[in-house]
Amino acid sequence: MSMLSLLCSCFYTQPHPNSLYQYGDLEVKGLNKRESGQSFELILKDPNQFRDKAQPQPLPSPPKKEVSLEELQKRLEAAEERRKSQEALVLKQLAEKREHEQEVLHKLREENNNFSRKTEEKLMQKMEVNKENREAHLKALKQRLHMKAIHAAEVRRNKELMADLSG
Repeated sequence: MSMLSLLCSCFYTQPHPNSLYQYGDLEVKGLNKRESGQSFELILKDPNQFRDKAQPQPLPSPPKKEVSLEELQKRLEAAEERRKSQEALVLKQLAEKREHEQEVLHKLREENNNFSRKTEEKLMQKMEVNKENREAHLKALKQRLHMKAIHAAEVRRNKELMADLSG
């Protein structure tokens, strides 16, 4: 059937109503869809028909304008300015970042110093309290020892007095 379509299409120059695409002497026609996919029929037309018709010419490219040396120099200078401004922006951002890092480090050192100073003060205060408690405890022990010594002397004196009286 496709061979018959091919022969008929050579005599029938109008595009087929089921035609999907037509360009020059080539026509693509879609056939019934199959379960496995879609089928197409390519129809080649008689090349003698198109000799008298003008074939579509490709569009010409837009004309290139002449670029002067001054214009090129201006473009180069503008590009250099853009490059310099971009570099300045990057350097500024790096400087701001470095400054922020320095501020953070300074703050961290300050916090560490404050923590160390407070910890040292607490330690000194604890040591002072411990020293005072130790001295108070030693004083209490000495006083108890002194009181015992006084009591022992009194007991000895009383014993001697009792021994003198009895004997």
